[in-house]
Amino acid sequence: MGEQKAVIKDTDMPEEMQQQAVQCAVRSLEEHSPECSVAAHIKREFDRRYNPTWHCVVGRHFSSCVTHETNHFIFAYLGHVALLLFKSA
Repeated sequence: MGEQKAVIKDTDMPEEMQQQAVQCAVRSLEEHSPECSVAAHIKREFDRRYNPTWHCVVGRHFSSCVTHETNHFIFAYLGHVALLLFKSA
């Protein structure tokens, strides 16, 4: 999984934060299972690194409609797994 390229579908995050999100997601997918544990790990890491309150959804089939803080949103695919990560107050 670590060699697989992320396909970012939508984001308004700064480039450095995008890279951190993808790296954290790749590590989490390699180290954790099931997907709810992956999402929890990414959420905790971003709460620690960029201050609360982050929300994370990881999975293969889901829909969403969210409100997020400006510059704090990413939706990407890592293989067949989607990542939705955003911050809200």
